[in-house]
Amino acid sequence: MQESSITKHLIEESGERKLPDPLYTNAGEQIISTEQWESNRRPELLEMFKEHIYGRSPVNRPDSLSFNVVETKSVMEGNAVLKKVDISFEGPGGKGIIHLKVFVPTNLKKPAPAFVLINKFNDEQERKEMWGYSPEKSMIERGYGAVFYCTADVDPDEHDEFKNGVHGIYDEEQRPSDAWGTIAAWAWGASRVMDYLETDTDIDSDKVAIVGHSRSGKTALWTGALDERFAFVISNESGSTGAAISRGKIGETINQINTKFPHWFNDNYKSFNDREFELPVDQHMLLSMIAPRPIYVASASEDLWCDPESEFLSLSFATSVYQLYGFKGLGTKQPPPIDSPIIGDQMGYHNRYGKHKLKEYDLVQFMNFWDGYFEKENGHKKG
Repeated sequence: MQESSITKHLIEESGERKLPDPLYTNAGEQIISTEQWESNRRPELLEMFKEHIYGRSPVNRPDSLSFNVVETKSVMEGNAVLKKVDISFEGPGGKGIIHLKVFVPTNLKKPAPAFVLINKFNDEQERKEMWGYSPEKSMIERGYGAVFYCTADVDPDEHDEFKNGVHGIYDEEQRPSDAWGTIAAWAWGASRVMDYLETDTDIDSDKVAIVGHSRSGKTALWTGALDERFAFVISNESGSTGAAISRGKIGETINQINTKFPHWFNDNYKSFNDREFELPVDQHMLLSMIAPRPIYVASASEDLWCDPESEFLSLSFATSVYQLYGFKGLGTKQPPPIDSPIIGDQMGYHNRYGKHKLKEYDLVQFMNFWDGYFEKENGHKKG
C-alpha cells in the first residue's frame, strides 16, 4: 500500500526515469511549506534511507567520548598551526581512536571556517602522492582551516562480517537487516569529528564544510543528511548511492556496488539489486535533505562509472525542496559545458575534464563557492 502511494507521485519532467517526488509524503500528502517538510517529510525520508540503504547506527555520541590534543606545532613557514588530536571512544566491544589532523591559519583574528576532508589514507606522504598536491596549503592560503579525518580509524574498508572497527565495538550479536554498514559508520565518525570541532576555539564550528571524493563523497552526503551541524556539504564524483540517481543510471548499478562492496550498505539494500525502479527513494531525495544548507556536487567528464548526467540530474531534481525555502537552486536544468562551474543559489555544480579523482581544480571551485556564500552573508573574507 505504501509503495503504490509513493510511486503515484512522480516528477513528470524526469521522463523515463520516473523519479519519486520528494514533496509528496508516503500517504500522498503534498508538502507546501518548510514546516511540513521539517516536521513530516524530511524525517520520513531519513527513516526510509536508514531502512532501505545506509542502515541504523546503534549509538550516537557515546558517553565515553573524549578529546586529547597530543601535539601542536607551527607549519607552512608559520602560516598555519597543526594540531594532532585523538578522539577516543569505547563500548561493549572495546575502544577506538580517531587520529585527527587540524590545520588552522594564523593570519585570522577570529575563528576560522574549515573544510573537513574525509580521507581514506592515514599516511601524509601517501595521500600527497595520490592527490599530487597538498590541499591543506591551498586552504590555509585562502583563510580556511583544513581538517583531515581518516575513515580507516573508524572502520577498515573490508568485509569481515562487521567484526572490526566500530561495528565490533557497538554492534549487537545479531545484526538486523537494517543495521548500519561501513558508509554509515564513516558518517558516524565524521559526526564525532564535529563533536571535537565544537570545542576547538580556533575553528568556527558554525562554518564547517564536509567534503569527500568517491566512497568518501557518499559518506559526506549521508553525514550531511544526518548531521545538520555541517553548514556546507560537498560530493566529488560520488556516483552510485552517492549523488547519482539510481534509476536509469549508466556505469555502476546497485547490483554491482552491492556485489563488490557488500559491507558498505545494509542488507535490505541488496534486495533492490536490478530493481532500482522499485526503491521507494532515490538519491535526489538524499540531496534534498541537505536543504536549506548549501550543497555542491562535482563530476568528471570521463568518469562514466559515476555517470555525470545522473549526478547533475539528482542535484537538479532536489531543487524543488530548496525552492520551499525561497532559493532558486542551480537556476538551470541544462548540464553545463565541461570546466564551466554553475554557482547557483545554495547549489553548485561542475563537470571537470578528466577522470575519477579529487583534483586541485575541484577544491578551488568549492572554495570559490564558499567564499561567495560568506561574502553574501557578510561573513568570511578571503585570507
